[in-house]
Amino acid sequence: MEAPLEEIEFLARSTNRVEVLQLLASGPHTRRDLATATGASQATLGRILEDFAERSWVTREGSEYVATATGELVADGVEELVSVLETEAKLRDVVAYLPTAELGFDLRRLADATVTVPSRTRPSAPLQRVLDAMEDARTLRAFSHTLNEQSLATARDRVAAGAQAFEAVLSTDAIEALAGDDALWRQLRALAESDDAEIRVRREPLPLAVTVADGTVYLLVRDDGGILRASLHTDDPAVREWAAETFSGYWEAADPFDPTAFEE
Repeated sequence: MEAPLEEIEFLARSTNRVEVLQLLASGPHTRRDLATATGASQATLGRILEDFAERSWVTREGSEYVATATGELVADGVEELVSVLETEAKLRDVVAYLPTAELGFDLRRLADATVTVPSRTRPSAPLQRVLDAMEDARTLRAFSHTLNEQSLATARDRVAAGAQAFEAVLSTDAIEALAGDDALWRQLRALAESDDAEIRVRREPLPLAVTVADGTVYLLVRDDGGILRASLHTDDPAVREWAAETFSGYWEAADPFDPTAFEE
């Protein structure tokens, strides 16, 4: 195992090495091309190319250098590792709150996700991110263990204006919480009675809070005390497919919303 780790260390000690290998894996380059792209001196490039040649990672063709098959293999592996570490760094502060057991996709699919966390000056930033998306969406689908006052009001206003089609699967707990507040209950009933809205109720616990606004997936994550810790949103195709399939599964298994069942 020491040899592979030593090679990783060899590459990691110099960003120039990584850049040069990735450039050569993309196609032939002269030393002048490499110098322009990396900013490295000719002396540095000479040492890098010599080291790579000793490992059979690059070969020279006239005035140009190009990665060998194994050089391309290493370049691909380094790129993947860098991507994984970038994703890990992005998720590091929120991973403790992610419902990873419920996420039916590889976390690497969140490489391009935007993570919004509360700050001292913007404590509601994660929720506001979702509300902004709801304001602009023509179609909205949600499956969630909660429906807060702001989200309910936004959906109700958009649907009432004929600007949005709304479908949601909510947990029994979410419905019961709204039923306990007369003003919120009236809003929910008004939303559910709209031609462009349909709500279903899941009797079993619903471990996720997901909103899909015009195809963009928004995930709200909370800690064990129910405190909102972050929102993540992405247009990644695999995450969108997961959200669509998960929504459909919950939708088919849920019951149509019947207000009278919560008013007894």
